[in-house]
Amino acid sequence: MRVLLVEDDPMIGEAIQEALKDASYATDWVKNGQTALNTIACQNYDIILLDLGLPGKDGLEVLNVTRAKDNPVPLLIITARDGLDDRIRGLDGGADDYVLKPFEMTELLARMRAVLRRKGGIASPYFTNGLVSLDPATREATVNAGGPIQLSSREFALLQALLVRPGAILSRSDLEDRIYGWGEEVESNAVDFLIHALRKKLGSEVIKNVRGVGWMVLKNG
Repeated sequence: MRVLLVEDDPMIGEAIQEALKDASYATDWVKNGQTALNTIACQNYDIILLDLGLPGKDGLEVLNVTRAKDNPVPLLIITARDGLDDRIRGLDGGADDYVLKPFEMTELLARMRAVLRRKGGIASPYFTNGLVSLDPATREATVNAGGPIQLSSREFALLQALLVRPGAILSRSDLEDRIYGWGEEVESNAVDFLIHALRKKLGSEVIKNVRGVGWMVLKNG
């Protein structure tokens, strides 16, 4: 999944970006409100992490503009502003959660997973199509309720992208967009290699190839 991190503090931003990368999120990091709005206008994200105390446009203004354009992207505010009025304005303005700094990265990741489940209308903590299930907390997959299979970061990211929308065909560029952030080198056969590795671990029937279009997992197995 692809994340936009909006954070002006270089130490905090770098730490969060590294933690997100380790958790298999493709992460783009911007440091001011106007750049955030420009980026949201031209790139689709699965979730946004938004600081409030930004140079130029304040984070609440970024939130208000984003929601005014009917953009439903899941959005978590991450801020040191702990005042009740700030929390109310953020949540009433359309934020899906409000996380106070300092926070443990494990908690932030759990809150992100919870927001993504709610936005996707998923009650279960797992992504599944009935045949294969994926646990985003452990990065383990199971097939036909078998034993857990550990996936690499990018194997997990690719399978998650497919399981978010069972039955939908994702092209090579769609998958690359969800696996790689800005500045990350994408080899021409990277998607093919990852799909080959997943089929080897999970079975050839899990990911279907639609010739000349892309790949999919079947809906309801």
